[in-house]
Amino acid sequence: MNFSESVAYLYSLGNEVLAMKFGLETIRTLAGALGHPQQKFPAVHIAGTNGKGSTAAMTDAILRAAGYRTGLYTSPNLISITERFRVDGHEIKEEDFARLATIVRKAGEQLVVDGLLETPPTFFEQITMIGYLYFAECRIDVAVLEVGMGGRLDATNICQPVVTAITPIGFDHQQYLGNTLAEIAGEKAGIIKSGIPVIVAPQEDEAMQAIAARAISLNAPVIPVSDEFVAEPGAEFGRYRLRFGQYDVLLALRGRHQATNAMAAIHIAEQLNHVGWNIKHAAIEAGLSNTVWPGRLQLIQSPNNSLPSILLDGAHNAAGAQVLREFLDAHCRKVSITMIFGVMQDKAPQEMAELLFPAAQKIILTKANGPRAAEPQTLALELAPLHAGLTCAANLTEALAEASRHAVQNELIVICGSLYLVGEALALLV
Repeated sequence: MNFSESVAYLYSLGNEVLAMKFGLETIRTLAGALGHPQQKFPAVHIAGTNGKGSTAAMTDAILRAAGYRTGLYTSPNLISITERFRVDGHEIKEEDFARLATIVRKAGEQLVVDGLLETPPTFFEQITMIGYLYFAECRIDVAVLEVGMGGRLDATNICQPVVTAITPIGFDHQQYLGNTLAEIAGEKAGIIKSGIPVIVAPQEDEAMQAIAARAISLNAPVIPVSDEFVAEPGAEFGRYRLRFGQYDVLLALRGRHQATNAMAAIHIAEQLNHVGWNIKHAAIEAGLSNTVWPGRLQLIQSPNNSLPSILLDGAHNAAGAQVLREFLDAHCRKVSITMIFGVMQDKAPQEMAELLFPAAQKIILTKANGPRAAEPQTLALELAPLHAGLTCAANLTEALAEASRHAVQNELIVICGSLYLVGEALALLV
């Protein structure tokens, strides 16, 4: 298969979430057929509801600054599927992706022929295996792996971690992970391995108790992320200076919540040092000050400030919406905001809208291109009581045109509610 054919094949397996199949039997069988590539490198394995991607990106940047050859595996992608696999900060080449996707497809289909699998591995199982093969092929020193969903039964959970980490847990994907924080945390804590230390960001008591119970049962040391740090607004819009012990660094990523993610990354690096790695203080500060993580409070400024700036943020669940609202309240109170909002059908739009809509003067409801996206008109019926200035646009292109039609210089256009919507915005704007 060439690149286009490989991408088409993978997406033909079904939507990444809707067709997800929880369990590790298939991915273990597939890994066995391909020589267990995940066993050829150590991993930092990161789960959580919000912040796990940012923490993974920060950890990867720190390790690269320390001179290690890294593999970074994240999801979902914003524009191209190749974004999910990075070695030393560089995306996998399309020809390498196509080659490895072909190998994984053939292996999966042969396992079906041989009667070892009933059906081919899912989209997420296959791309996870592509990542493992690519990292092994590149002879990385360490992989930084972001869990796709949950943890216990996520396809990434056959890795060989030297440290695990759990970022803040909230309500998301309840139909798959459970309806209480304890149930959700129990699934996330499934990445904890016997005797392997786990870094735990600040949690609600219910979630922390579930994580601690799992760690105790496996004799895994729990390293809580310190809350004894100072995060002060920096000179640049939305960036914060983090001060903690010997660290004093202006974070590259916007938003005060990134200080918590940075603290998790610092604790990961320090724990790696405890077990023999060599990550100096300067590398930690350099990594945190240079982390790139698109689509999370990402500001796209108009040339010469002739048009409104655009702020992109996934904010794809209630906790993410709360973070975005706090950011807007802290930094954009004197700015007129037009919000372009679209969500997936399996989300809780009213809870998100109650948090976000009061910060904006105008709301444009739209949808990302995909089967999971909620229809704008359906959203309008549910959300109309929350804001007097609701309008609908069939797609993002129309929404941007409407937002720009009467815009002035000092306005801000905020695109939020879905990482898929943010990905489309990046493809159009960058």
